Amino acid sequence: MSFSLQRCLSGAVLMLILVSTGTLRARASDTLSWNTNQNGVSADIKSMDLRELLEQVAAASGWQVYLEPGTAGDVSAKFKSLPPGEALRLLLRDLNFALVPRTNAGPRLYVFRTSQANATQRIRPSAAKASDRSRKAIPNELIVRLKPGAKIDDIARSLGAKVIGRVDGLNTYLLEFTDEAAAQAARQSLLNNPDVAAIDSNFPIEPPPAPQLLAGGAGPDWNLKPKDNTGPCQIVVGLIDTSVSPPGNGMDSFLLPSISVAGDSQTAPGGLTHGTAMAQTILQGIQASTGGKTSVKILPVNVYGANSSTTTFDVGQGIYQAINAGADVINLSLGGSGDSAFLHGLITSATKQGVVFFGAAGNEPVTTPTYPAAYPEVIAVTASDPNGQIAPYANRGSFVSMMEPGTSLVSYQGQSYLVSGTSSATASASGFAAGLADTTHHCPDQVIPTLRSKFGVNFNSAP
Repeated sequence: MSFSLQRCLSGAVLMLILVSTGTLRARASDTLSWNTNQNGVSADIKSMDLRELLEQVAAASGWQVYLEPGTAGDVSAKFKSLPPGEALRLLLRDLNFALVPRTNAGPRLYVFRTSQANATQRIRPSAAKASDRSRKAIPNELIVRLKPGAKIDDIARSLGAKVIGRVDGLNTYLLEFTDEAAAQAARQSLLNNPDVAAIDSNFPIEPPPAPQLLAGGAGPDWNLKPKDNTGPCQIVVGLIDTSVSPPGNGMDSFLLPSISVAGDSQTAPGGLTHGTAMAQTILQGIQASTGGKTSVKILPVNVYGANSSTTTFDVGQGIYQAINAGADVINLSLGGSGDSAFLHGLITSATKQGVVFFGAAGNEPVTTPTYPAAYPEVIAVTASDPNGQIAPYANRGSFVSMMEPGTSLVSYQGQSYLVSGTSSATASASGFAAGLADTTHHCPDQVIPTLRSKFGVNFNSAP
């Protein structure tokens, strides 16, 4: 059961929070000491910027923190040994907040003035405690590509490793070691192995923002109908995401049987997954570009399983299986900071075969790259606000080449949800491209110039 508590936290909620202790210092006179599992939050802050404070909270607590764009101010507070709920009340004062626990993952803290749904700007942990975790490789894992004829099981056995992932068609495997030191020693050994073609790290990719339940309002207006394919390509959108549940409303016929590369996952009753929301957003894009009839299908590929996050290896494996199953448009409404040679190489090869990739630029107002969107072969999509300007939370780096609306309205089991972020914009772009190719009787890669001319942006000169 998911719930939130505004401006108060109960002991039951705090028992769901991982222990994380740290003392962070912004200036010589400002300190924040945080222990989420007991009455251990202390502060002596004369003046600190709100964003800086939230960066420190994110670093010390391990929570994912989201702020309503445009919310600013200075923080001053002095207290000792308080529970986190009371500490947050004193630190945030006239601001609202909601702490939302999650299954198999740390909670999310939303800080806002107007509504929780508007808290969309992700606050990264302060470098004083933790750099961007998604930029750091998983320390005890290695991705290994072998030359033809080599046997991974023999190599893994000689290194004392477990083979925990396989893409046999690419001779690529994921090895797990007992610890980081064992992985580093194995890397050196593999560099001298003539059977090894390449070695890469495996990077984590964090979960995308959850859809926000709306108290009222109608769902999308569907008039999309299936038709026979009469073009040169059977257009299939590979949705690389979480699990996808049939959306209902007559839209189920557009979904192909799903593929899972990270184990099965059970969707909680009544719960809308990110993948299901993206499937509906793709269908809305298809409807907008076709006028209501299409032969396009969506192939859901679950790369999260029952986990709260995924990795570059699983995303690559999902892409590979989607393409082998006929996908010629790949929707990547996900991303991280880890630059994976394995994933980039796979995307480069697929692009040469005519596969089109759309990737989410990221939900931070920065210019730093988000992968896989930042790879040159991927069409990086950022989000616009209701006025057609770039959304305040959205990445505007030079790698971004397209902008789509950053919100979509979806429905599931009689309830309406608002989906916000560059992930939604990416799904909209994927759907529009697929529908445009279907309508004009082209393959997807042939309509990209038209799409760029219509929705393309250039942030090379952005500050």
